Amino acid sequence: MKHTGSIKACVAAFVAVGALGVAHAKGEFATPDEATAMVKKGVAFIKANGKDKGWAEISNKSGVFNDRDLYLVVYGLDGTVHAHGANEKMIGRNLIELKDVDGKPFVKERVELGRAKPNFWQDYKFTNPVSKKVEPKQMYCERLDETVVCGGVYKN
Repeated sequence: MKHTGSIKACVAAFVAVGALGVAHAKGEFATPDEATAMVKKGVAFIKANGKDKGWAEISNKSGVFNDRDLYLVVYGLDGTVHAHGANEKMIGRNLIELKDVDGKPFVKERVELGRAKPNFWQDYKFTNPVSKKVEPKQMYCERLDETVVCGGVYKN
């Protein structure tokens, strides 16, 4: 019975170290599962709070929808940016003709996929806000009314 206190202390220390490990388990870069989860969280937030508040929070660089190299964007099905977690200068612009470095019209493709499917993954190249380099990117998107809510990961 003398060891009960020390056993409890060891268990408490083990739990604390385990929790610390979980806190540091996040890698330097976002994963596809994290992108999917953030998009779903963003869609739920917009549904619960309305598009104005939702788009404002998504566009907030210090907000809950911006994590390392992962951020959300919201495009209208016409190609107009309604929210952008990495570049607020894009908001209100119609980017339907925008192409990546390989000439792929990724916004046009994105909105076409958004019209055709409730959710999808898309590959293209884009500037990573962390590395500032153009890198291959994979974007997960979900249609919400007349928009697509997207979040992507860089394949570095």
